[in-house]
Amino acid sequence: MAELDLGTAPGPDGQLLAAPPPPRKRGGGGGLLRGLVGNTKSVAGIAILVIFLLIAVFAPVISPGDPNLITGMGSQPPSPEHWLGTTAKGQDVLALNIWGSRSSLFVGFSVGILAMLVGLLVGLASAYLGRWVDNLLSLVTNVFLLLPGLPLLVILAAFLPQGLGTVILVLVVTGWAGSARVLRSQAMSIRGKDFVGASQVTGESSIRIMFREMLPNMASIVMSTFLACVIFGIGAQAGLEFLGLGDISTVSWGTNLYWASNDGALLTGAWWVFVPPGVCIALVAFALALVNYGVDETTNPRLRRPRRRTTPDEPTRVAASAGNNSAQAAAAQKEQSR
Repeated sequence: MAELDLGTAPGPDGQLLAAPPPPRKRGGGGGLLRGLVGNTKSVAGIAILVIFLLIAVFAPVISPGDPNLITGMGSQPPSPEHWLGTTAKGQDVLALNIWGSRSSLFVGFSVGILAMLVGLLVGLASAYLGRWVDNLLSLVTNVFLLLPGLPLLVILAAFLPQGLGTVILVLVVTGWAGSARVLRSQAMSIRGKDFVGASQVTGESSIRIMFREMLPNMASIVMSTFLACVIFGIGAQAGLEFLGLGDISTVSWGTNLYWASNDGALLTGAWWVFVPPGVCIALVAFALALVNYGVDETTNPRLRRPRRRTTPDEPTRVAASAGNNSAQAAAAQKEQSR
């Protein structure tokens, strides 16, 4: 007798029938995380972010004391005593940048979380509720998108009291509209899916449908929007403080650039004062961009690299298995006819 293939099963009339395929496993919530861990770009970006976060958390241990203290002569180049030199006032540049990471990263991630949440709420409500709610929220979003960002930042920061809370509020007010527009577009495409209509028929509430049915299918775009908002928050804070519109009493990468400009570091050629904070801002933005690229490659099948190379003459697995099954079925029928 002919041997039966594992992919076939005998039918009631003796003919070989294809066995049902095994049930597919549904991807869990850790699918995106597993994809990021297996992506080279995202792993490199996460490693850089972890290094900066550890520096920010353990700043009192790495550089104990007040970073504003004068510890040497002014405008000294890098040396064994001061690895990144000193400012015009005699402050240690390395200590200023280590402590500055705490404020810059805190403001950046706070702005990213809040701006993403506001954009997510506006986008979901506008896409799901529709009608006059969509018209009203779209109008407000378009107004904020049309307003020039930098002048609005300058005006709000100039008239509000100084402090990190003010900086975060100003950046959230001026940065949520772009994320709301992107998330609304994604939510509109999910709004017409069958599972959303089924949830409405079963009588589920609007809040449950938005946050239990629609939101999980927007995980990739939500994370990409969050990363973009963090990059915006860090860069915009540095820009405001460089212009002197932030809280210059705090130590951050932006205030380090502000004092470097005020002390004439650019004119005197003291590159060790203004280059380190600029490099830190660029590295964090680069790391977040790498993680964003990893999210895109993980969630978009068109960007995934094939794991196994095939030659033009080599048949695919589907074609080979179909050919084997048909040949075995023909052999079995010939055996039965005898």
